[in-house]
Amino acid sequence: MQITSPDFKANARIALQDVGLQKALGNVKTGFPHKRAAAMARLPEFDQLRDDARDLKNHIIEHLDIYLETFEAKVIENGGHVHWCRTAEEARETILKICKDKDAKTVTKGKSMVTEEINLNDYLQANGVTPVETDLGEYILQLRGEHPSHIIAPAIHLNLEDVSETFHQHHHKPKSMDPAVLMQEAREELRTKFVAADVGITGANFLIAETGSSIIVTNEGNGDLTQTLPKTHIVVTSIEKVVPTLEDMTLFLRLLARSATGQEFTVYNTLSTGPRRPGDQDGPEEFHVVLVDNGRSDMVGTELQEMLRCIRCAACMNHCPVYGAIGGHSYGWVYPGPMGSVLTPQMIGIENAALLPNASTFCGKCESVCPVRIPLPKLMRHWRKNEFEKHLTPRTARWGLGIWGYLAKRPALYRTVTSLSSRALRLMAGKKGRISKLPLAGGWTDGREMPAPSGKTFMQQWQEKQKAGKSS
Repeated sequence: MQITSPDFKANARIALQDVGLQKALGNVKTGFPHKRAAAMARLPEFDQLRDDARDLKNHIIEHLDIYLETFEAKVIENGGHVHWCRTAEEARETILKICKDKDAKTVTKGKSMVTEEINLNDYLQANGVTPVETDLGEYILQLRGEHPSHIIAPAIHLNLEDVSETFHQHHHKPKSMDPAVLMQEAREELRTKFVAADVGITGANFLIAETGSSIIVTNEGNGDLTQTLPKTHIVVTSIEKVVPTLEDMTLFLRLLARSATGQEFTVYNTLSTGPRRPGDQDGPEEFHVVLVDNGRSDMVGTELQEMLRCIRCAACMNHCPVYGAIGGHSYGWVYPGPMGSVLTPQMIGIENAALLPNASTFCGKCESVCPVRIPLPKLMRHWRKNEFEKHLTPRTARWGLGIWGYLAKRPALYRTVTSLSSRALRLMAGKKGRISKLPLAGGWTDGREMPAPSGKTFMQQWQEKQKAGKSS
């Protein structure tokens, strides 16, 4: 996947002018947030579960090596194989080798952001193995040559007419605006792919150390078909997905669907435990788990460790006003929204992603809805500080911060300057009371008018209220 994070501002400008995208994003702003709120209201202990999940995740991360080794031992005991991959390149090579050993020509895939992260599809295709995405959203995007714009609803940036046109071009059938007809077309096209696939590749929402199992949660049956029909099943996931026991897994499942889509539970919650055993009706002959690090172990023991609690529900981006305005592709890599603004600099370098942690209003909504209480604004501030220390901040911004810092250290001068500035801005606004053009703030006033200040500073108004309170 091509990295365009350094072009975030240009990407965002294009997104804001994209009529189709803006129409599609309207569904994000009204759909997921309302459904989450309703689901939360039906579960009085929701906030207590969030506290429990946060504490459990912290415990897991502090003992990550123990639980991963326990998981590996159980997988091997069950007849499976575990592959440890420090980098994306190692993960790609490992998966390709498994496919080549099986002389695989076609692999079916369930939705997996980690395979996007390691750029697996292009790598397999370049080496003679055809990957077929079977999640409906991912399937649509593969036909269009696009990447996901959302971590649970990959094609959320598209409208029905976009899907209709795409299917018409690739399926060579009459156009339809009936979702049921389009879904049936996809079923018919994918059915032969499921049967013909030599290898099935899925992600994992969680890995259970106690049993050596992986679980995927989906609302489509494609995940089950992907991991049971082919002779070889490969689970590709990241190291922080492990949980100690099946009971611990259920805690996260109670939070995941409610936070993501507003469901009590997803339609399918499918556990895989090793290869097919004697007497099993279905299942693969071989079971492989590819554990991807890709910079995650470097986060353990640092301020960024809290990001490893993430369970990939997308609640942060569903409630983010920035994501809601520009969509996921503007962020320029795999992970969009607030969680991506923290993860992406870690994985591709702050030098390539410095704009992302700055793409936030810091309204705090992302932290308030996170099911595992990740302090996303604090972690974005970490990257802003890192950016500043590495002198990656634009020179004008550094000068502005320097001037502000000089004034802030001198309270009397600061109050004088702010008082004069407030009066000047009030005069600029005139009778309309709004400023349509402001020097040094064109990025703000080019897109909106700025309300004029009251004419008095905060400190002046505070002192007046204090005096009024004493006199009364």
